[in-house]
Order: sequence, then structure tokens, then C-alpha cells
Amino acid sequence: MNGQVQRPAAKEPLTLLAGPYGHPFHPLVVTVPIGAWVASMAFDLASRWATDPHVFATGSRWLLALGVVGAVVAAMIGVLDLLAIPGGTVARRTGYLHMSLNLLVTALYTVSFLLRNGEGPVPWSLVALSVAGLGGLAAAGWLGGELTYRYGIRVVDETTQAEGFSREERS
Repeated sequence: MNGQVQRPAAKEPLTLLAGPYGHPFHPLVVTVPIGAWVASMAFDLASRWATDPHVFATGSRWLLALGVVGAVVAAMIGVLDLLAIPGGTVARRTGYLHMSLNLLVTALYTVSFLLRNGEGPVPWSLVALSVAGLGGLAAAGWLGGELTYRYGIRVVDETTQAEGFSREERS
């Protein structure tokens, strides 16, 4: 093996589209839908008490759309990481559950987007749909944390991590 350490396949990118070793793109890209959907919830609530609810209802609708587009991009990149996980493992099953929950949440937000007309205030039923979406998003995020921090998917190996704790100067 000419002196190189053999790393588990799930630590290596399937393709550079998933990001280089140690720097996966999926965790970076998921910030777009998460941020957009959390902000849309704030806009939903603001539309209930604002003097001009139309502004917040319209903003929330745009944020939902941005989140759905971002979620599709995140899903495409996430599948590349999922495919690197060996089949028949707990990590792969966790990955499928993570993906399924996120697809369900994305479908929920897509329906919420389609039910809105941008007029305000946002009906309580759609606010409740946003709350449910955020609950599903939190559960899916927890599973994503399991994949990363428990199973080490796309995380560099411990030898590479140890470099950060060395008191020697890096060249």
C-alpha cells in the first residue's frame, strides 16, 4: 500500500462534485433551505401582527421557494455522500432515513408554497404546517449529525484530525 493509510470509502468523496476530502459540500449547502425555512416561519408570525401583513406573507412565500430550490440542490449533493456509505450498514440505513425525512419536509414546504397567495396574514393552518416542517427538519438534522459525528461520514480520519492538535508549526 506504499505507505498510505487506507480510509473507509464513506470518508472519501464519490466525486469532486460532493466536495474534496475533508470538505464535503452537503453541510454547506443545507444552510440555504434551513435558513430560508426558519426565516419563513418568522415572516409567517410577523404577518399575523404586522400593520401590512402582505409584505411578510409575500416574503415568507419567496423564502419557502428559496428553501425548496436549496433543498433540491442539497439533496443532489447529499445523495453523492449517501452512495459512498457501504450497503447493509447502520450508517446507510440512517442515511436513508435522513434523506426520507428531508424529502418529506421538502414536499411539505412545497405544498405550503402552493397553498399561499402572498396575501396576509398567513393563516394559522399554514403557520402550523411551518411548525411541522421545522420539527421534521430538526429530526432530519439530528440524523445528519449522527451520520457525521457518530459514524464519521465524510469526516477526515483521526490521523489527519490530530494535525490540528500538534504544537509544531505546519509548513
